[in-house]
Parts: sequence; C-alpha cells; structure tokens
Amino acid sequence: MYQPRRANQRYCQDPECLREVHRWQAAKRQARRRLDAAAKAQHAAAERARRERRSSSPHPPDTPEVTPPRGHAADFFSPRPMCDRPGCYEPPPKVGRNQARYCCPACRQAVRRVIDRERKWRQRGTLQGRRAREREYQAARVRLSGQQHDDAGGMPPGPPPP
Repeated sequence: MYQPRRANQRYCQDPECLREVHRWQAAKRQARRRLDAAAKAQHAAAERARRERRSSSPHPPDTPEVTPPRGHAADFFSPRPMCDRPGCYEPPPKVGRNQARYCCPACRQAVRRVIDRERKWRQRGTLQGRRAREREYQAARVRLSGQQHDDAGGMPPGPPPP
C-alpha cells in the first residue's frame, strides 16, 4: 500500500507509478471525450476522410481492413464510465438513476482517505488549524503525564482493600 511522504503527495513519485497514473488519467480523459456528441461527429468526419484517402490510393494495402485494437485501447471498445480511483479501470455499478463514481467501497474509502489527508494538511496552515493542533498536543501531554504517574507507583486506581 502506498504511504505518502508528505501530506500533499497524492501519487507515488516512482517513475513507473507516475507512468501508470498518467496512463489512467489519459484513459479517463478519452472515455469522457468519447461521450461528447461534438467529439463523436469530429471523429466520424475524420474516419470518413481517412476512408476516402484509402480508397483513392493506387496501391491497396496488404494489411486487413479491420485490425485488432492495441495497447490500452483494447480495453475500451465502447465508451464506458471508469472508477474515479486512480489506477482502477473497473466500471462502477449501475444503481438507480445516479451513476456511481467508484467500483467498490474500497476504492471509495481510499479516495476519501486521500482527500481527508489533504484537507487536514491545508487546514494546518490556518490560525484555526494551528490552535486545534496546539489543543491536541496539550491533551496528549496531559494524557502522557497521567500515565507516567500511574506507572511510577503513585496513587492506586481504587480504594485500598479492607
């Protein structure tokens, strides 16, 4: 499991991890674009022009007319929604009228933890956040000092036995 080094570090900084994140982001962008009507019309016009160029060329190509998709395009034959957790390509379940954003509760919780960590990191820079942090530290000091007195053989926790 990825543990960030800083509070505002959303993704692993390993080049392989970043490559995977960028691949996921591109797939997500492309899936969103495929749902747009203007993009569909633009793609259809480009394909018509390509077929026209191909039919007017003097030498027919030796390759078959339809080639199988390659790379990550093989996973996305039809435009379908993807999970909003980076790196997850699963489609969210269709429940009711509202489309879910995540494929499972684990993905939802992982993104929620990241957003919560970033929210806390941003709040620490504010006056309210610094005061809350100081109260937490004071409570921890009191709690630790109370435990030290109990461990040192101070007052017994209950009344003495008869």
